[in-house]
Amino acid sequence: MAAYNLSNRVYSKIRPLISASMDARYMLTRNYHEKVIDHYENPRNVGSFDKSDANIGTGLVGAPACGDVMKLQIKVDENGKIVDAKFKTFGCGSAIASSSLATEWIKGKSVNEANSIKNQDIAKELCLPPVKLHCSMLAEDAIKAAIIDYNTKKNKEQKSN
Repeated sequence: MAAYNLSNRVYSKIRPLISASMDARYMLTRNYHEKVIDHYENPRNVGSFDKSDANIGTGLVGAPACGDVMKLQIKVDENGKIVDAKFKTFGCGSAIASSSLATEWIKGKSVNEANSIKNQDIAKELCLPPVKLHCSMLAEDAIKAAIIDYNTKKNKEQKSN
């Protein structure tokens, strides 16, 4: 009997937590498109490179209004082709999904091709609502910042040779 009372008391304490996590999952799936959920739950290319490497470009951008911060890095080969990309994002599901998608899209592209990716393309692919468009803008800004950083390193290297 004592074990039954204990288990009932324990269950009554954790039941709200179980319900809350199920409610959170319901809210996430109800308010976000399945593509956002996929990239949020299974983000691609999470990580970072050594930013001191000459072949690495690092873009760090943030949105003060919502607190999202995005670091996106590109690894470029000697022909100017992006061979790998990584990101770390502190933010909402849309910011994480935008970062993840951006890294997928830029891999295999030349630096110039990657520079032409627009936030509208990312937003359209992820079906972002207007209130989340700033997330796709962050991704575009991070790509551009990473390219600028890479080009700056490349120019310094060429001047020193």
